[in-house]
Amino acid sequence: MIPSRGGETVTPRTTDERRRLRIGRGLVITGILLAALGVVTTAGALRSDPGFYTVTIAGGGMQPTYREGDRVPVERTDGEDLRRGDVALFTMPSRYGELPVPQRVIGLGGDHIVFADGTLTVNGTPVAEPHVKEAETGMNEPPYDVNVPPGRMFLLGDNRENSNDSRYFLSEDSGTVPMTAVQGRVLKNGSAPTRFGLTVVLGVLLTVGGGICALGGWLFRRRRPTAPFTAYV
Repeated sequence: MIPSRGGETVTPRTTDERRRLRIGRGLVITGILLAALGVVTTAGALRSDPGFYTVTIAGGGMQPTYREGDRVPVERTDGEDLRRGDVALFTMPSRYGELPVPQRVIGLGGDHIVFADGTLTVNGTPVAEPHVKEAETGMNEPPYDVNVPPGRMFLLGDNRENSNDSRYFLSEDSGTVPMTAVQGRVLKNGSAPTRFGLTVVLGVLLTVGGGICALGGWLFRRRRPTAPFTAYV
């Protein structure tokens, strides 16, 4: 016991007590940092989520990429975010009624699309199409030459022999579809929604784990030291 400035007596801290306080402080700081990281991770995932929903594929126009009856995730986006090779989900009442249709984007506004002798080119460059149904190269398909108007898209199905796509509406704006008709981008699998869900779960776990760690450190610091045991003989 040593006197303090106020006249009170203070028990000097032992080595074990200083060690306990140091460990407890470290746990509190670590817990706060983990919880903060969890909050930031969760909030970032929720803010960046563009929104996903699922649709059931009707018909076989997109085989083998999507088969009839498959439930596939769709990322909410408008036509401005689509790129060549994406699969767009769109509605075109004048062609398909109110049914949402998935087809692959071949060309965008300003593109020059030519199909001849079984070869598809966009702006003079042959297009590799590994997604097209095997043995359906379209050798018997009539040729076409299309300039895609601004704000529109030229779309084809992956199952070229069983797809009612832009080729069959060439007299209507060269078969193209307006960007405004797009409802979303069809995803190959559920990886994007899964990643989003895992990120949210990770953020929650970090927040909860950090809170538990901080609480444990605080309790550890407040724990009273155990009085030494003295044996009497």
